[in-house]
Amino acid sequence: MAAPASQRSVVFVDGIRTPFGKAGPKGMYAETRADDLVVKAIRELLRRNPQLDPARIDEVAIAATTQTGDQGLTIGRTAGILAGLPETVPGFAIDRMCAGAMTAVTTTASGIGFGQYDVVIAGGVEHMGRHPMGEGADPNPRFLADRLVDQSALVMGNTAENLHDRFPTITKERTDAYAVASQAKYQAAKEAGHIADTLVPVATRSAAGWGLATEDEPPRPGTTVEDLAGLKTPFRPAGRITAGNAAGLNDGATAAILAGEDTAIELGLPIGMRMVGFAYQGVDPAVMGYGPVPATEKLLARTGLKIEDIGLFELNEAFAVQVIAFLEHYGIADDDPRVNPWGGAIACGHPLASSGVRLMTQLSRQFAQRPDVRYGLTSMCIGLGMGGTVIWENPNFDGAK
Repeated sequence: MAAPASQRSVVFVDGIRTPFGKAGPKGMYAETRADDLVVKAIRELLRRNPQLDPARIDEVAIAATTQTGDQGLTIGRTAGILAGLPETVPGFAIDRMCAGAMTAVTTTASGIGFGQYDVVIAGGVEHMGRHPMGEGADPNPRFLADRLVDQSALVMGNTAENLHDRFPTITKERTDAYAVASQAKYQAAKEAGHIADTLVPVATRSAAGWGLATEDEPPRPGTTVEDLAGLKTPFRPAGRITAGNAAGLNDGATAAILAGEDTAIELGLPIGMRMVGFAYQGVDPAVMGYGPVPATEKLLARTGLKIEDIGLFELNEAFAVQVIAFLEHYGIADDDPRVNPWGGAIACGHPLASSGVRLMTQLSRQFAQRPDVRYGLTSMCIGLGMGGTVIWENPNFDGAK
């Protein structure tokens, strides 16, 4: 019998992702189905955790922003069936745009904390090559006719340009320098073997035949500030957002196992980190990238923690400007070593609804290496003007300061 909700701790057991690909006909997943990417991630989780009887899984929650075609049809249920889970294991689909996988985690974690789930799988997928963001969407004309949102709110790159307008101290030179550092940190982490441990290889098919995706496709190692200086600014003439200081269009999937801490101990599952709390907050959709700031403020107030208590930050790099806006708000330097120590989405990619679990998986691995750090934070901006933040506790913390 599950423990009372007030006493139950929710833990992140393990996470995995496919390598992230470039969206489009030349990307490595151009001929690979979105649901097959999710299936590969789920199967790898079970392979890595053989002590978990699949029949003990209470729910499969999979997010997708564009829920159509091969990433529609209640993908949490269909992916579970395709992955070979028992037919008794239910599943559902979820959408909170870029924070889809994050919301899959926090929603099912709430069920665990309330005592209604013991073990769940949560994750996300986005095949932007097959299903571009907003494909088939029909925004209500009242959004613009009634001036509910600024027209720029419907194009994410324009919202990032707006953020530059709001914060003139965040120059293009700063964002380019941040992007170059992200590429360098990712490459260093890859060479150290940190990235490979978070990936499951995926068989791919193309006109040239069968292949095997073992590495992320988007990174550009060796990128310099000079390389980025001359790139086009597609969202505004003489603008500041370029393909170099923003995440690209990508394909990929993630999945994670969450459990009640009591259940994890009972089954002998590893405890990667404990959930402290989470919060979502809305902001003006025209500056959606600012969302992580009020979401984090809300969560810090709820938990009684201070930003100084956070020893590691995994911030999604949809755009360099939105990360720097968060750092500037809290007085954190652009190059603070606590922030995205393995690089971020500017380097490895951002397949929308999948990215939240990538952040969590990396933080969990970093906790294992850093017993001196007690708390870590995963946060991201969300389309249409939102932010989401989750704070985690390191089970390996040894009390060192």
